[in-house]
Amino acid sequence: MQGRDPESSTNLMLAVALSMAVLFAWQVFYAGPKLKEEQARLEREKAAQSQTVQPGAAAPGQPATPGAPAQTTVPGGDAPRPSALPTVPLTPEQAARGRDEALKSSPRVAIDTPSLKGSISLKGGRFDDLLLTRYRVKANPASPNVALFSPADAPNPYFAEQGWSAQDSGVKLPDRDTVWTLEKQGTLTPKTPVTLVHDNGQGLVFRRTISVDDDYMFKLMDEVENKTQADVTLFPYARLYRYGTPPIEGFYIQHEGMIGVVGDAGLKEITYHDVQKENGGQRFEGKTGGWLGITDKYWAAALIPDQTATYTGALRLASPKSATSREAFQADYLRAGLVIPPMARKGVESRIFAGAKQVDKIENYETTQGIKQFDLLIDWGWFYFITKPLYHLINWLYKLLGNFGLAILAVTVLVKVAFFPLANKSYESMAKMKKLQPEMELLKERFKEDKAAQQQELMKLYQKEKINPLAGCLPILVQIPVFFALYKVLFVSIDMRHAPFFGWIKDLSAPDPTSLFNLFGLLPFAVPEFLAIGAWPLLMGVTMWLQMQLNPPQPDPTQQMIFNWMPVMFTFLLASFPAGLVIYWAWNNMLSMAQQSYILKKQGVKIPLKENVTRIFSPVLSLFGLGKSADKGAKS
Repeated sequence: MQGRDPESSTNLMLAVALSMAVLFAWQVFYAGPKLKEEQARLEREKAAQSQTVQPGAAAPGQPATPGAPAQTTVPGGDAPRPSALPTVPLTPEQAARGRDEALKSSPRVAIDTPSLKGSISLKGGRFDDLLLTRYRVKANPASPNVALFSPADAPNPYFAEQGWSAQDSGVKLPDRDTVWTLEKQGTLTPKTPVTLVHDNGQGLVFRRTISVDDDYMFKLMDEVENKTQADVTLFPYARLYRYGTPPIEGFYIQHEGMIGVVGDAGLKEITYHDVQKENGGQRFEGKTGGWLGITDKYWAAALIPDQTATYTGALRLASPKSATSREAFQADYLRAGLVIPPMARKGVESRIFAGAKQVDKIENYETTQGIKQFDLLIDWGWFYFITKPLYHLINWLYKLLGNFGLAILAVTVLVKVAFFPLANKSYESMAKMKKLQPEMELLKERFKEDKAAQQQELMKLYQKEKINPLAGCLPILVQIPVFFALYKVLFVSIDMRHAPFFGWIKDLSAPDPTSLFNLFGLLPFAVPEFLAIGAWPLLMGVTMWLQMQLNPPQPDPTQQMIFNWMPVMFTFLLASFPAGLVIYWAWNNMLSMAQQSYILKKQGVKIPLKENVTRIFSPVLSLFGLGKSADKGAKS
């Protein structure tokens, strides 16, 4: 890495500086204000619910037009059919209801499992009330449980439902206003399924048997008994409906929005922003296997049809944003027609996942229930072949050590050990280059006006000393995907959410709550968010700066200035990151410093740490009359 032409090195450093400046400006002047603006918008819209109109849900597979029935084509090329669920706007009084009030407005069957509590609305048969009992909104134990689903007339509707559609508009089908009957009174638990029944009065009896496991998977068996004298053809569908765009936490690191594995089309990820631009989303015809859903950073809901059935699916905009309502999003599928002969009973099976994105449980569902690529519900990124094994390693360490922060420290050590041979080769190459630095400088001075001759002489010097100038770079390049994958694991892992470390870090998924500018809480005032530089971000910046001081000063003043200011910019940039990520970065810097110092000493290369620190701080020391003594110390 040494021996680079001074002009090209300067250009490289200027490019790095400009990149960092852009990132810093983007974080301070755009990303931060944009996030605040988005949160403020959501709060305003939530407060203005009493003046909004709740859009109704459209038929599966097509965008909704208020006041008009939608048309959709069923799998297999059948003729279009009218919508089974026309748009029915809510009144302002209904939209103004609180969540608890909305839950009381319809009869319900309770859900009680080790992981979930809530209820299913007997009106419409909707899954519209789910609380995650193992997770809370904040790290405080008194904080309420995370609410995943909410009713249609609550402030933030989010629900799943299943039903039937028919080409014959004369067939009376259960809809959103149908009140189902509970066949046997009781609560839905892992040991006690429930059955909902509805008789349409025209010879069709609908039964829906619902079971649930200890975690987050519901199994539904929808059956229709035909007591008429003619065949009846019905089309099963399922819908996941979400009103309004939720706050986004990933910011290019993790996908949040519409997601699905749709037959042979593979994984589809569409952000909320894109689904509003791309003509209302995407539609998939004649697919078999897979699932469709909506994902947040830590939670997700997914519709899972029978993996052998053919269906038409969609990830789409259910209704656009207007002056009186927010946008709504929908994942849905429509299966091929099911023919029920006279005096016969037939049904279809499906599943709904609704809960936390716990890796072991999701992978278990994929294996035991044969759900195609269900593990992709978690965003493992481009380096998934590295990310997933790293997750399982850190999860094993977490169970072994009992603290996720300690698991972060341990896995970083293990990765460093695994890459020690490569790092050793890299640092050895750089150490040899440093030894040759005086000779290289003489050659540069000697052939100052002839760049071609200068490069030729440098190459002869490399050959003589048996040094490959790229040997210091290539091992580092090999390590970059691994450390990026580890960074990704820490960001997406739900195990880090609300996990405490030691001292003041009570939640590794939240930023360090302290700040340098109020002396880490000793001064009784709050600081602006962009000045909230906590103890761990500060330690990360200091260790990055010290690591840079292990190298001799750069010959170019501009280049050296960039090296000096880069840790400061990184400190401000990462101050708002989750504490677990910052701890990982600081610890990685410390290990890199120790590793580099060991190898440089082994190679007999002097480490100019003391001299560099003294040189940088000598102007400050001279103000206190310490400059001369410091200079003497540096010279000695």
